[in-house]
Amino acid sequence: MIQKRRPPIILSNEDMTALKSIISSRTEPVSRVQRSNIILDYSKGMSIAQITKKYNTNRPLVERSIDKALEYGPKQALDDLPRQGRPSQITDDAKSWVISIACRRPTDFGLASETWTYSALVKYIKNHCENEGYPILRNTGKSFLNKILSKSNIRPHKVSYYLEKRDPDFEVKMASVLHVYKEVALINDANVCAVKHTTVSYDEKPGIQAIKNIAPQLQPVPNKYSTIGRDHEYKRLGTLSLLAAIDLHTGIITSLVCERHRSKEFVMFLKKLDDQYPKDWKIRVILDNHSAHISKETRAYLKTMPERFEFIFTPKHGSWLNMIEMFFSKIARGFLREIRVETKDELKSRIYQGLEEINQEPVIFRWKYKLDEISLN
Repeated sequence: MIQKRRPPIILSNEDMTALKSIISSRTEPVSRVQRSNIILDYSKGMSIAQITKKYNTNRPLVERSIDKALEYGPKQALDDLPRQGRPSQITDDAKSWVISIACRRPTDFGLASETWTYSALVKYIKNHCENEGYPILRNTGKSFLNKILSKSNIRPHKVSYYLEKRDPDFEVKMASVLHVYKEVALINDANVCAVKHTTVSYDEKPGIQAIKNIAPQLQPVPNKYSTIGRDHEYKRLGTLSLLAAIDLHTGIITSLVCERHRSKEFVMFLKKLDDQYPKDWKIRVILDNHSAHISKETRAYLKTMPERFEFIFTPKHGSWLNMIEMFFSKIARGFLREIRVETKDELKSRIYQGLEEINQEPVIFRWKYKLDEISLN
């Protein structure tokens, strides 16, 4: 039987450029480089025997590469074609059992871990598969386990967090806060000066650490050291709490730095806030449900200041509705980032200094989420 002669491969300029790029690459797999060379040489008129000898390979490999290029095109010939593979010997029941184990906590099976690792899950499957009637799983490995779990989109070694709405009046309280933000936005846009009230967003930022370098800090040196140098060891001097409110009309920050943030400190802050504004103004305060905000000591102080303060509480687990959180995020990424001090007093001083610098160029924060859905009518 006379074998038909293979037709020539005619490459476009784009194909030739792509093949040459692969051949000259230092990161492409060897198989793709080899197949690119074979296809390129065959297109130039070299015979299969010449190509086989040139690359010291076998004739079937060269023929397969050329045939695939003729059938599917030169680019598709560079990779292996998908194979049908042998039928899976693992039954659906066995796979379902594996998935059911992965979807439960290790503690349900008498283990100490809270979450599975692939090693622990493989070990458990191997140890218990025969008793459960799935001896085929004796040789289960991490790769096969990953295939089973991936098809069901299960990652039992990962933890993601969600926020449960535990406040039954969440939507109502959120609407109240957004109503205030809408009113503030309209006042700011209209540049109204005759309004005799202000609205502030208040919260505490506890646990600001005072950290001291033990060894000298080394500053960058041109052409020698590009970064700041610090010894790995340091000393913790304690923490401070920042009580702060941002005026939603002016962007000015009112602050109080304390050792703690109890009712006593909150009342001190309210007094400081009271001193900031004309006595005939009402001060609306958006704040969360911290116990200090509704304590007997706080309420006793508020009774001495009738009609002065109005509290708008965010829903439980709804602190993200409080705009001061955006400000706290800003200073955490700003002057508090990587801060080092010699004493707690220095930390306190530098916090006040950083806030004063911000107040020199205040920024008015604007709320946008769901604001268009709120009507003041």
